[in-house]
Amino acid sequence: MKTITLIQGDGIGPEIINSAVKIIDAAKVNIDWDLQTAGAGVIEKEGSPLPARVLESVRKNGVALKSPVTTPIGKGFRSVNVTLRKELDLYANLRPCCNIPSVKTRFDNVDIVVVRENTEDLYAGVEKMIDNNTAHSIKIITRKASERIAKFAFEYAVKNNRKQVSAVTKANICKLSDGLFLESARKIAAEYPQVQFKEILVDNCCMQLVQNPSQFDVLLLPNLYGDIVSDLTAGLIGGLGVAQGANIGENCAVFEPVHGSAPDIAGQDKANPTAIILSAVEMLNYIGEKEKGQMIKNALFETFKQGIFTVDLGGGVSCSEFTDKIIKNLQE
Repeated sequence: MKTITLIQGDGIGPEIINSAVKIIDAAKVNIDWDLQTAGAGVIEKEGSPLPARVLESVRKNGVALKSPVTTPIGKGFRSVNVTLRKELDLYANLRPCCNIPSVKTRFDNVDIVVVRENTEDLYAGVEKMIDNNTAHSIKIITRKASERIAKFAFEYAVKNNRKQVSAVTKANICKLSDGLFLESARKIAAEYPQVQFKEILVDNCCMQLVQNPSQFDVLLLPNLYGDIVSDLTAGLIGGLGVAQGANIGENCAVFEPVHGSAPDIAGQDKANPTAIILSAVEMLNYIGEKEKGQMIKNALFETFKQGIFTVDLGGGVSCSEFTDKIIKNLQE
């Protein structure tokens, strides 16, 4: 039996993670869940939105499934997601974006994987006030982190029969920082002659994505651009409600949906659990349960093909009803 950390966040987090667990259990995957709570709800009791016990659990088990955690904008505690990635050195953010059956989108040929460096860039959080009217934020790009994420992207491409990796930067303006990232990508690309290597500026990449997304395969980006572009690609396949995510390091991996905690609909049984279900499928693949993962994915897609959607996708079923439909399809 595999023990996996289950990080229950706040907002809609408990609802959607319960959906994923019910479906995994229905697929008869032998998992012992190590339940851990995080987020705003634990600050009063434990003094931190990310208590040390959560990090210890993930380090011990090596794998976690996590639901969203609220991060205040412009104030309050630092993002739990960012802290998790830094503390556990989850250097690779993996965001596969592929069309989902019966979900209407502008394009029907989207199959893109975003590989985002996860530990540095502006997300290192090195900021200070120079005076009352001036704030400085330091953009950190290192050769070690850049080469490591580039290698991850090319290894992923080879293992998953991907033909192309595109390095996305603003190296024409940020000549030293983005220039170093691009130099590192070029170096690693030379080790993988079987994979086509392209270079594109981030602004042009965004334009090309909304005009002709099928030209892209694997996108390799520094942290900030990767955050923005991965949400853009999620929009190409139906929005954040269907966008899966994974944060992977040398010793640990945390799988989570990329959307927020949606506190405005928390407890109303309206949430769409698709993103966390797909993240759980990626987690099952990671631990060697690919057959069970494919079974769950097939059941999810069959539910969509039957015209069953949650409210955010134009349907009328609740989160729990949607979950039950998937389990029914799984068992048939």
